[in-house]
Amino acid sequence: MSSSPSPRVLALQQTFAEIARTRMLGVPVQNHAIQVQAIGFAPEPDNTNMLLGVLVTPWFMNLVRLPTQTAFPGERLLSVGKKANRSVGNRSFEFMGADEPDIGAFEVCSLFSPMFEFANHATAADTANEILKLLRMPVKPAPTTPPNLPSRRGFLLGRGIKPERAPA
Repeated sequence: MSSSPSPRVLALQQTFAEIARTRMLGVPVQNHAIQVQAIGFAPEPDNTNMLLGVLVTPWFMNLVRLPTQTAFPGERLLSVGKKANRSVGNRSFEFMGADEPDIGAFEVCSLFSPMFEFANHATAADTANEILKLLRMPVKPAPTTPPNLPSRRGFLLGRGIKPERAPA
């Protein structure tokens, strides 16, 4: 992950900062202790053309899939308002298509809305970072050998696996 945000991530953050100053001005669902910040954007493991991160605003915290290049709704992403499940790590989340003129199409998954349960911006940012940390943990492969279980007949007749004895 790069230490400086990509131009696309900066554009996302700037667009929503402008929305906070204009369209959301005076809307009562805002927590004024929170500011707009794009957090932890990095390429998806299986799709380097897509960035995944969290967008924190005074009115929501969303997991965001942002293409590295400007895209139109329905082109490589969901159309505006359409929903679909997307895999993130070993979990599946419902994302919805979105579009803003200055950044193009992207997909969002609501994590928190509104943001009143956060006392300050630092707490919201810490929460966003922790969510990303959990989602980016390596997926543990399923065991390849089944556990040593007794057969159904052995279980029913009390001939299961012999218990291990503790050393005397």
